[in-house]
This record gives sequence, structure tokens and C-alpha cells, in this order.
Amino acid sequence: MVKEIVDSIREGMNIRKDLLAGLVVALALIPEAIAFSSIAGLDPKVGLYASFCMAVVIAVTGGRPGMISAATGAMALLMVTLVKDHGLQYLLAATVLTGLLQILAGGLKLGSLMRFVSHSVITGFVNALAILIFMAQLPELIGVHWEVYAMVVAGLAIIYLFPYLTKAVPSPLVAIVGLTAVSIGLQLDIRTVGDMGQLPSTLPIFLLPDVPLTWETLSIIFPVSATLAVVGLLESMLTASIVDELTDSHSNKNRECMGQGIANIATGFIGGMAGCAMIGQSVINVKSGGRGRLSTLSAGVFLLLMVVYIGDWVAKIPMAALVAVMIMVSIGTFKWASIRDLREHPKSSSVVMIATVVVVVATHDLAKGVLVGVLLSGFFFAHNVGQILHIGRRSDDEGRLRIYNVTGQVFFASAERFINSFDYKEVIEQVRIDMSRAHFWDLTGVSALDKVVIKFRREGTDVEVIGLNEASATMVDRFAVHDKPDAVEQVMGH
Repeated sequence: MVKEIVDSIREGMNIRKDLLAGLVVALALIPEAIAFSSIAGLDPKVGLYASFCMAVVIAVTGGRPGMISAATGAMALLMVTLVKDHGLQYLLAATVLTGLLQILAGGLKLGSLMRFVSHSVITGFVNALAILIFMAQLPELIGVHWEVYAMVVAGLAIIYLFPYLTKAVPSPLVAIVGLTAVSIGLQLDIRTVGDMGQLPSTLPIFLLPDVPLTWETLSIIFPVSATLAVVGLLESMLTASIVDELTDSHSNKNRECMGQGIANIATGFIGGMAGCAMIGQSVINVKSGGRGRLSTLSAGVFLLLMVVYIGDWVAKIPMAALVAVMIMVSIGTFKWASIRDLREHPKSSSVVMIATVVVVVATHDLAKGVLVGVLLSGFFFAHNVGQILHIGRRSDDEGRLRIYNVTGQVFFASAERFINSFDYKEVIEQVRIDMSRAHFWDLTGVSALDKVVIKFRREGTDVEVIGLNEASATMVDRFAVHDKPDAVEQVMGH
């Protein structure tokens, strides 16, 4: 896998852009990693070591080049109770177990389940995340001196206007360096990275979680690890899809699952908290010119080198500069066209998108929002497909034979419609149900066929079912009961 990084460089990757993009990402990662450590009730170095390790390892093992993985807020929120009740060592053990579960998910190819997440859900996820990123900056903008607002405005001006002069250097990096110089030169009394928490002064070391290897320990950490694994993979898969779209390229979702797992195992063994992909930092990386694995690798390496060896300088970076960068990310992440599309797209798609946004923003839980969106998408899909069912009728054999031609899908959402489409009281000798253009999908559909046949037979009408395709015929042969002696009792409940 290391060979892929070397090969991508040889194939013409822009090394300078990847390195500069990694530097920008590293600067933006520092305050967030400290903040996420605080959320979980941990020392800042736990989040910083995690961000370093996740980025470096995923650069080699991941399935989506250019995507950034590190400590995240969503994962931190899931650790609070475990850390409070059992301490850091149990969290490290849970982090290792999280990685093992994610590797198992990759081995089972669960990354392929992303195909069931609709475009509306992804759009809602992206918009909600953009809103949350902006909301996360508000504490830095409320009740502060006017200098902070001036610095943020200046930072945004540099970010958006500097590219008109040159794109040789990422404008977010210019904004961070420039505003830091102004803050130090004018000795502005504003909040800095150093105010977020103490930066570590030593490199991480390998250590084994100091927990007893018992079933009791497993019972404590497994529920947390399972939740972390699911949420981490969900966010990583969605972020990979978004970066795919931004870069017009393809990612290996199953490999990404395994890569996330390997990264979390390594993180747990150097004293870091579990992490996953970060859409905000990934967008910063892409918009700063980062495309390959080198950008992700350099982000992790730069982060560690800066906090350990030039921590005194990093601590002087004004938070206003990083707020400007994150506001840029928020603006660039939000799908503004989705607002216009509310009128043009089907109402069901708009409902799914809006519901995803509302749930994510209200709960600050991306997993819950995506789950609601997926469930709504499934409901609307089943409803719409259930409506695509047509049953035509014609007479033959001088009126003694009624032929019903069924076209469409027969399953739980269309079963009732299927049953109600036949005239059971019509005085007729024989009914032929032609299923050549239909398909039975589930037991509810087979049960509906049973009810139709039994209802006709109770009226003294002979029924013949023809044209079943191979899959439908197999299902009907196995589960249908209308030809069994006690069919009426089984189907009609008499």
C-alpha cells in the first residue's frame, strides 16, 4: 500500500499542492482535535495524537485518496459516558475493538450498502453538516471584541480574493499565516489556539490499554465500540461519496472500511481516541489542491511536528483565522442549488432532504439524520413502486373465460391493490391470471395471490395462474398454499 503513494507521485501528482494542502488541514485540525478531546472529557493530547495517527495510517490503508480522517465531534460525543464511568484506558480498549469491528465490516463488504443511500439523503447530510460547521464557529463570534470580527472578515477576504492574484499557494494558508502575523505584530488581545488547551510536548509512544482481559471488560466496551464503528463508517462512507463527487473520481468503499479499522487500532495503541473521516477537513484539503494520499499523509505529519516542536508558535494562531477558514468550508459545503431544486424535484425527494437536515441539526447526530433519510427514501420508493401495478381484463371462449393480465410488481406495498383489482362476484366459469409481465417479491405478494385464488374458488370459479417467471414460480411453489387441502382456512382465517 505504501507503494501506491510512491506510484501516485511518479504518475504526476502535484507534490507541492498536496504538501501545502496538508499544511492547511493540519493547522485547521489542531483546535478541532483539542475541542473534541474536551467534549469527551479527555486531555488535549488524546485528540491530537488520534488525529495524527488516523491521518497517517488512512493515507496508506484507506480507499479514498485525499480524504482526511481524524478525531471527530460525532465520535467524541459517543465516548463521554465510557470515559466518565471507566476512564481513558477503557476508551483505548474500545478504540481498538472499534477498529476490529470496522475491519470485519470491510471483510463482509458492508461498504457496498452505500448504494442504498439516495442522493437526497447525501444532499441533506451535506447541508446539515455545513450548518453544523457554521454553528460550531458561533461561540468564537459571540460576545467578543470588534477586532475578532475584523480579523474574520479580513480572513474571508483573503481566502476568496487571493486566488485572483495567484493559486500557487492555498489562500486559507495565506489567511492563517497573515492574520497570525498581524495578531502578533499588533499584540491583539484575542483568543488563540493556545487558549484551547495545552499542546503536547512529546511524541506518542506505543502502549497497550491497561484493562483486565475479561468478559466483564468486553461487556463494558462492546456496546460503545459497536456504536463507534457504525457511526464512524457511516460518516466515512458518506464523506467518501462527497469527495468522489468533488474530485470526479471513484473510491473503494470496502477498502475504506478496513482502512478505518486499521487506523483506529493503531490509534488505540498510541493513546488516541477513535476517529473517522471529516468532511470539513476533506473539503479544505480538496479546495486547497490536495488530491492524493500524500496530502492526507502530510496533514498528519505536519500536525504532529507543529504541536510537538513549534507548539509555542502554533499556540499564537488566532482562532479568528481558523473561524474564517471553517466559514469558507461551510459556505463551500452547502449545496445551494438544493434550495432552487425544492420546486423542481419530486416532493418526496425534497421531504427526504429536508428531514435529514432537520434531524441532524436538531440532534447534532449525523447517524440519526441519515437513518431517518434512508427510512423515508425506502418508504417513498415502496409507495411509488406499489402504485405501478396494472391489471387489465378481457373475455374469451364466448364469455365463459375471463383473462386478467397483470403488469407490475407485487409485494407488501402493492398487495392490497392487487387483491382489490379482481371482480370476484362476476358469474364466470373460469379465470386465467396471466403473470407474464409481473413479479412476486415477497411473502406478502404470494399471500395476496393465495387470497385471490381462494376468493374465486369460493364463488365456484375455476382459476389458472400462468406466465410466472422463474423466480416468482419458485417463490409461489415454496410458499403458496392455495392448492393445499386446508387452503381456505390458512388463507382466509376461517
